Amino acid sequence: MTLYLNDLGLLCAAGNSKSEVIKHLLAGDRSGLIETDAFGPVTLVGQCTFDLPEIDSHYRIYRCRNNQLLLAALSQIRATVKKVITKFGADRIGIVLGTSTSGVRSTELALDYLAEHASLPDQFHYKQQQMGAGADFLRAYLELTGPVYTISTACSSSGKAFASARRLLNLDLCDAVIVGGADSLCSLTINGFAALESLSTGYCKPFGLHRNGINIGEAASLFVLSKEPGPVALLGIGASSDSYHFSAPDPVGTAVITAMKKALNDAGKQPDEVDYLNLHGTATVLNDAMESKAVNALFGTQVAASSSKGMTGHTLGAAAALELGFCWMLLTENELGALIPNINDDAPDTDLAPLNLVKKGDKLERSVNVCQSNSFAFGGNNLSIVIART
Repeated sequence: MTLYLNDLGLLCAAGNSKSEVIKHLLAGDRSGLIETDAFGPVTLVGQCTFDLPEIDSHYRIYRCRNNQLLLAALSQIRATVKKVITKFGADRIGIVLGTSTSGVRSTELALDYLAEHASLPDQFHYKQQQMGAGADFLRAYLELTGPVYTISTACSSSGKAFASARRLLNLDLCDAVIVGGADSLCSLTINGFAALESLSTGYCKPFGLHRNGINIGEAASLFVLSKEPGPVALLGIGASSDSYHFSAPDPVGTAVITAMKKALNDAGKQPDEVDYLNLHGTATVLNDAMESKAVNALFGTQVAASSSKGMTGHTLGAAAALELGFCWMLLTENELGALIPNINDDAPDTDLAPLNLVKKGDKLERSVNVCQSNSFAFGGNNLSIVIART
């Protein structure tokens, strides 16, 4: 059964709308990465610096930045969501989200307040930081009664959400699913990656010679996935787990190759039919070495590829849905054949397996028709998704 990505709402450091985000990505604009010490060590982060919608007092127990990001993404697809609710009914619409920290920032701020005032702030509620808080908030906000849950597998979380959402539709448990993810900046992740010595000392450099770590970002990305024909088809999903190490990738990349192959087989596509590959590309020494080896083994140097994290930061649990959103926009909204460049402001690392990394201004001589996107996570949670223009 072919399923369709009917609509998309997203926001990240590159912008607060689809048109704004794709404009900045195609231009190689890194201005969304800003320096701050608000979350711990001084570091560059991909922060949403624009105003976010307020959450009404009726939903005050859900008030947190993570849910504000979700509400902003939802506002962009509200008409499509209303349409499917009206057509299928509230009990036939599901919600599946991915996140890695949910609203834990609210708890951090509440504990700071507690230390100073000897009591928690009145507006704090533990539900704000629960992993399922985002999906629960959207369920309450939209008054839905279909299946609602959250997946948390670190940086592949929102990608795994698509596999689950597809299963709900294929089992006829839903007629449409709101699927995606959100993660907001917090001290937990920034100090955690600092402890792992994985934060970049400046702008991250995906696949660059002097890469030394990530810039962490925040984002939300929501799709409407259904059986209703739409502009983009969800063709294939491939998952694998190598369980090589808690935080380091298997340097050989065997399981990553398996995930990419499974996605292509599921989609009925050959490697030479993929027009653009969005790489996981964290800009850490080990990930980029492994991924370049795996991609080269499967695609050679034929597929145009890039990491968009040089402009958005690594948005963790939201990354898979966000970067699939970038692919969706290449298939639907961009100028003919335009591609997202691999921005690292660095010399190439010639020790890496060669890839066809997109440079600013590169484009195909025809439309982008098929995209694939990779997401890898701690513990070897690997995922690859193939989507296509309809």
